[in-house]
Amino acid sequence: MAQRIVRGFPATSNDAYPLNMITFLKHAARNYPEAEVVSRNLDGSLYRSTYGEVERRVRRLAKALTKLGVAPGDRVGALDWNTHRFMELYFAVSGIGAVLLELNPRISAAERAYVINHSEARFVAVAASLRPLMEPLAGECPTVQGLIVLDDLGTGVGESAFPAAYDYEALLAEADEDFEFPWIEETSACTACYTSGTTGKPKGVYNSHRAMYLHTLAIAQALHMTQDDVIMQIVPMFHAQGWGMFFCGPMLGAKLVFPGRYTMEDPSPLVDLLVKEKVTVTCGAPAIFLPMLHHIKNLPTKPDFRGLRMISGATEPPLALMKGYDELGGAQVIHAYGATETAPLVTVNHLKPSLRGLSEADRWELRKKQGLPVVGLDVMIEGPDGTPVPRDGKSVGEVLIRGPWVTRRYHNDPRSDESFTEDGYWRSGDAGTLDPNGYLKITDRFKDLIKSGGEWISSIDLENAIMAHPDVLEAAVIGIAHPKWEERPLALVVLKEAAKGRVNKEAILDFIRPHFAKWQLPDDVLFVEAIPKTSVGKFAKRVARQQYAGHYGA
Repeated sequence: MAQRIVRGFPATSNDAYPLNMITFLKHAARNYPEAEVVSRNLDGSLYRSTYGEVERRVRRLAKALTKLGVAPGDRVGALDWNTHRFMELYFAVSGIGAVLLELNPRISAAERAYVINHSEARFVAVAASLRPLMEPLAGECPTVQGLIVLDDLGTGVGESAFPAAYDYEALLAEADEDFEFPWIEETSACTACYTSGTTGKPKGVYNSHRAMYLHTLAIAQALHMTQDDVIMQIVPMFHAQGWGMFFCGPMLGAKLVFPGRYTMEDPSPLVDLLVKEKVTVTCGAPAIFLPMLHHIKNLPTKPDFRGLRMISGATEPPLALMKGYDELGGAQVIHAYGATETAPLVTVNHLKPSLRGLSEADRWELRKKQGLPVVGLDVMIEGPDGTPVPRDGKSVGEVLIRGPWVTRRYHNDPRSDESFTEDGYWRSGDAGTLDPNGYLKITDRFKDLIKSGGEWISSIDLENAIMAHPDVLEAAVIGIAHPKWEERPLALVVLKEAAKGRVNKEAILDFIRPHFAKWQLPDDVLFVEAIPKTSVGKFAKRVARQQYAGHYGA
């Protein structure tokens, strides 16, 4: 049933004053105009600016966009690396009442065209180095009236297959700073992010100003961030607003660092920036934190990351990863959990004062959990009968979430009916538990749980145990059809270069054997060069299951 809302005595508060995202940048420009914003260019050089300068550029951009005809409610796509220009687009587009549409460069051309058409985007701002991903779509995206080119290659705008192409910096140069941002109804959308489409077409999540404003306050509080922090935006900014991390910079007046383009194959630019800019807070997935750690271990002089907090999401961070960074002056890998539908923050793993008496081993085990729900959110574990399961840390059910920055429906999508409860919970599709202390533990995606002989096996627990092996670079465990047991686990393992040919199946199984019952162990271990991944760096287990579907002869 729907949640009951009662109306109390009328307040005298100015509740008509809207919560708008541009407020954060105005605040930074007024009170911290000298605070630095650092952005790494495509050639590796650094662009240094301040919040005062950023705000002036955003005013110019907002005026230029209105001259192009961008109106409140219009959708403007952005396809860029993690740069200061991307941040300017977020604030300028949303600041005039339009919607910043986050475009993922890693999805297929067909999916990108679908997102653009489904959102009916009028313009797309695109980095010149990513322009080859847009130009072939001109004939398929009739609503797009032109490209706004962020010329990171220095080659100029040139001709376009779209009706028009504009130079980003030229637009700013031709506009002036005399622009007054309107007040925007806070329930209006300010950003749009589409799910990665692992099951069917991408689904549109349109976040309101109110939702993102409250989310920014919550993430800053949950991560204990202050004006003294230096924030580096590692999570791609096209992925759920980069988890909302960079919005905290202007809200707090804290220094911001944007790494530009980087790759998992060469994490050295990220490590260099962490050291050079004295970063204290960053965010990312184990898929990027692990290569960074391997790079650091090969450095002749190890950096001292004392005080560094690394917010880790997407999947459970292996214990070896957390301990590896802890050895670098006590850098903390802090496990967090969320999704596109939750803007994304849901939980953060901090040790409660009441649990400070735990042994060191128990503390490490606790840190593997997703953590405590942040203030303002309701998290419930629903059992098969539709009722909440006990908070005993053992009873598994589906994780349901609701709150002020959790989406209530998908944009123009009939799948909304099956994804949300009547009383406002979003069905995450994750299987999990809540323990008596309130900590959430994701045991698996429901579709990734392995059912063997009527019993459930967690692929995540097996993966993390295997990745604790000192010779393992990555590991994924999938359920494969079996003629006798319905499904059996299959481990896909990527070894470190020095271990190839030296580590075998029995070495892996012997390493994890003490932690699992015999029937839970994988029937086979395959050593592969790479594990399929989604566009946001998670293991693409659906692809892997298809690839190895007949491995056990079923």
